[in-house]
Amino acid sequence: MRILLISDIHANLEALQACMEAAPAHDRVFNLGDIVGYGANPNEVTDCSRKLGTVLVRGNHDKACTGLISLDDFNPVAGLAVLWTREQLSDENLEWLRALPQGPVTPVEGLQCVHGSPRDEDEYVLMRREAYSILSRVNIPVTFFGHTHVQGGFWIDDKNEQEGAIEMQYSSPTGKQQMRLQLSPTGKYLINPGSIGQPRDNDPRAAFALYDTEEQTVTFHRVPYDIKRAQEKIFSAGLPERLAIRLEEGR
Repeated sequence: MRILLISDIHANLEALQACMEAAPAHDRVFNLGDIVGYGANPNEVTDCSRKLGTVLVRGNHDKACTGLISLDDFNPVAGLAVLWTREQLSDENLEWLRALPQGPVTPVEGLQCVHGSPRDEDEYVLMRREAYSILSRVNIPVTFFGHTHVQGGFWIDDKNEQEGAIEMQYSSPTGKQQMRLQLSPTGKYLINPGSIGQPRDNDPRAAFALYDTEEQTVTFHRVPYDIKRAQEKIFSAGLPERLAIRLEEGR
């Protein structure tokens, strides 16, 4: 089975459309959360996400934009985007987002999907120390996560006493590019497909990944999209300018 992994779309319709157009053939789509927040097309992106499949987990912005959590932990810019999004969402989309399940979910044997981490749906897994602490305790070989907006991940192999980080080293931040990772049968992995709508790894291109369960490979993808159009929509909506500017910075 070939599984398309998408995460952190953040209401960026242009980025989502570019990713879906570039996506290779796949059997299922797994969505790791934060469908809305930040961007100017919350209803359109939610509509698309609903059509793509039923394997989803909720993100912290999905919770905030539907009133499930307060804005106490959100910075002022993110908080303003949440309040704006609440006003834009249709009743139907708001209820659908509110009903998204909390991770982990295990749609296929041997893998699980979370937004932040298996132990806390809102945890940011950015450092090796955090990742290895999680991997040393998890029994499922592959965990797909989002939230950090950084494509890559971490792995350990207890049998061979090895561990490491999965870091992207593309030749340039332009055009369509991909990198392929071969999974070890004795390894355990935390893998982030990257953010579609707001990358934060200094690469402004939209990110996603494809997992092949038979070949045991994960192919990471980067795709350019119409950033200026996405920015124009944010400006026109009256959302904070920083949300538009950071799209071209990739951070």
